[in-house]
Amino acid sequence: MSTRFQRITPFLWFDHQAEDAVRFYVSIFPNSRILATTHYTAESARASGRAEGSVMTVDFELDGQSMAALNGGPIFQFNEAMSLVVHCRSQEEIDHYWDRLLEGAADKNGQCGWLKDRFGLSWQVVPDEMMPLLTTGDAASVARVHAAIMSMQKIDVDALRRAAAG
Repeated sequence: MSTRFQRITPFLWFDHQAEDAVRFYVSIFPNSRILATTHYTAESARASGRAEGSVMTVDFELDGQSMAALNGGPIFQFNEAMSLVVHCRSQEEIDHYWDRLLEGAADKNGQCGWLKDRFGLSWQVVPDEMMPLLTTGDAASVARVHAAIMSMQKIDVDALRRAAAG
């Protein structure tokens, strides 16, 4: 268990793929591991309609961030109203996380650095450099960077720099 205190933990609701999703995510990010797995007991299975003994929750760390996943059934599904942001230091990192997170995804088309993985979870894979390019410089430079981002699926850092420079 992590000794670092974290007040807020993202809790992800899956139909029945929590364990597969967590294994996939921890294989992609460094400093990641599964911490604990709970299973439905006879009582919790009756209350939830899940199979007794099946995986209920998986507690894990994703690049040092505590997270949890639940097999709660098909009632709730992911949508773009919630996403996880992956901050990247280089184009190589962007390419790595973009490609890995899209493995097995039905729809490989994202917009503005957003993608949806094979489990339906939305991610934003963005360079650290993006926010400074969107908030500094003259209005024309910022407008060019915005326009460039809107035309991209996966973010291209060099193209953003060129847009900022004019």
